[in-house]
Amino acid sequence: MTLRDRLSQILKTKESSFEFSVTKKINLLDRREGGGERDSGRASSQAWGEAKQSEETGLAIPSFRLSLSPANEGFSLHEIWDAIELGLVKAVGVSNYSEKRLREAHAKLKKRGIPLASNQVNYSPIYRAPEENGVKSTCDELGITLIAYSPIAQGALTRKCTPENPPTGPRRQIYTPEFLSKLQSLLNRIKELGEKYSKTNTHVVLNWLIAQDNVVPIPGAKNAEQAAEFAGALRWRLNSEEVSELRNLATEIKPVTGFPVEKL
Repeated sequence: MTLRDRLSQILKTKESSFEFSVTKKINLLDRREGGGERDSGRASSQAWGEAKQSEETGLAIPSFRLSLSPANEGFSLHEIWDAIELGLVKAVGVSNYSEKRLREAHAKLKKRGIPLASNQVNYSPIYRAPEENGVKSTCDELGITLIAYSPIAQGALTRKCTPENPPTGPRRQIYTPEFLSKLQSLLNRIKELGEKYSKTNTHVVLNWLIAQDNVVPIPGAKNAEQAAEFAGALRWRLNSEEVSELRNLATEIKPVTGFPVEKL
């Protein structure tokens, strides 16, 4: 299958989460191809760009992407250049790029007149490595949107996981009962703010990320119901004192290390 055929096939794919998201004016959409590694990068055709325009951007819901990541850059970069030559690409997004890689990619794309639109990294109130390793400041400087994946820490910030009911599988190695116990003061305050604004924990956490400026959280929505849940993070704002308070509470918790692939 040629690249053009592949893009055409993807653009024709319809999913309930996509359709619902568009009706709710969630207009930045992104998806892993396959279900394994996070091999992101985004290439938008002109038709796609026109189709997804709406009045508000602040939340990303899974849709589709081309690949461009440190793990498979050779193949994917070739694919991206082909798409550029075909006139199919208006902007490129990358994932897990360090400050150095961001600057290199930005410079190469700028020579071709293509903006580096986004860098998708692990970022949440309890995992703030992009603030510490220069990634966020570089994104801010170069006008690259930081797309935050795992924004609700794989459910750890939603109260779905508790010390008594920790997650199963690989996540349990990170979100241990001991660590989840340390989250309780932060989770209690998130819950209080949710009650104040008639919002859920998920809404509050996503809104906190949006308040960091130049950040678009990307929670995973597999269906219309999940997309509806995430839409509740839009069209309201935590005040500056509340944003600072949650940051201070989160700072008291030793960050989750997880898999810091953005350091590659």
